[in-house]
Amino acid sequence: MSIRNWPAQDRPRERLLEYGASSLTDAQLLAIFLRTGVAGRSAVDLARDLLGQFGGLRALLQADLRTFSAHLGLGPAKFAQLQAVLEMSRRHLAENLSRESVLESPTAVREYLTAQLRHEEHEVFGCLFLDAKHRVLAFEALFHGTIDGANVYLRQVVKRALAHNAAALILCHNHPSGSVEPSQADCRLTAQIKEALALVDVRVLDHFIIGEGVPLSMAERGLL
Repeated sequence: MSIRNWPAQDRPRERLLEYGASSLTDAQLLAIFLRTGVAGRSAVDLARDLLGQFGGLRALLQADLRTFSAHLGLGPAKFAQLQAVLEMSRRHLAENLSRESVLESPTAVREYLTAQLRHEEHEVFGCLFLDAKHRVLAFEALFHGTIDGANVYLRQVVKRALAHNAAALILCHNHPSGSVEPSQADCRLTAQIKEALALVDVRVLDHFIIGEGVPLSMAERGLL
């Protein structure tokens, strides 16, 4: 049966307009993005099939062009649309974060850094550079590594902080394994960066580790 013949409360688009996007399942959200199904399969059916094939929404969103386009109902055009949606989401989070002090919006910081790093398959180390009022100046992914580590150079961190005329910054990196627990190496590196930046009067406010679930704040853990 075509979706247009379903009861209104079961149609993804109508349900979103009535109850909001958060009321929809992953399959219903994906069906709205797909817009149409394939022969004998509604958009919702196709969405469920795709989520099963990819193993979930996150894997589908992180797929490269070749992997994405190899599945029925998808292709380069859909991939381009999806990348545009993801980038708009990241920019929206960045705009929200830039309006006030990051200390007043810890949830926004977590959401922004998660959007920047959680999709990375290898470890990436970045910095959120802040002005004297702790408003965002810029975000940079400074170092890219392997699935279990990235080489971080203190001189480059200091150099980029000075280039942005930053008064403070927030460190961040992802754990591709999904665990957000800090390693001893993470703690040592944070202390070294904090000490190096103190010499040029730049404060390290926090170090977030991005993985599955809620990012870990080393400041909240008392590790900073």
